[in-house]
Amino acid sequence: MAQMGHDKFYICAHDRGARVAHKLCVNHPDMVLKAMFLDIAPTLAMYNRTDFTFAKAYYHWFFLIQPSPFPEDLINSNPEAFMEASMGRQARMKIFNQDCLKSYTEVMKDPAAVHAMCEDYRAAASIDLEEHKEDDHKGRKIQCPIMVLWGQQGIIEKCFDAIEEWKKVSNSTVAGESLDCGHYIPEEAPDALLSHILRFLT
Repeated sequence: MAQMGHDKFYICAHDRGARVAHKLCVNHPDMVLKAMFLDIAPTLAMYNRTDFTFAKAYYHWFFLIQPSPFPEDLINSNPEAFMEASMGRQARMKIFNQDCLKSYTEVMKDPAAVHAMCEDYRAAASIDLEEHKEDDHKGRKIQCPIMVLWGQQGIIEKCFDAIEEWKKVSNSTVAGESLDCGHYIPEEAPDALLSHILRFLT
């Protein structure tokens, strides 16, 4: 962002991007004015509170962190099948713009991209957790106001108290609500999301 000429900015991020945004807020509190996180709880909280319901729904968290090249080899053998199993069966795949879905599929056919994806999850279950624990121990928390949105049909609603979990890692205000959708808020509830963005990120 500094290279693009922005010394202060707002963030709205979903899923993996929101996990990066969380760490960005902690490491650079003077740069982030406000942050909006979509359909996640803090990574450490999600691992610490893993139960059968969470593990069954988010099986890929535990599959992708297995040592290379086991998950990579299985995904590369049929990337389309992995995408459908991970992103939703055909009925739910219809929520995605077809051009975007085609791009996602093409990327998933690239073994280097698959390896990078697995490495992201491996980091989330190793060094990222250690850094989260260190931040907690040293009292490093998010300093900017946070808005959290999550899907009523998603796993965050079923397994976590999103507002309370984000309050534990924040020194500022935390607000939010569930929306009438699943995990893919930008695709499933774009109007509601835009309304929240326009009200909060100002």
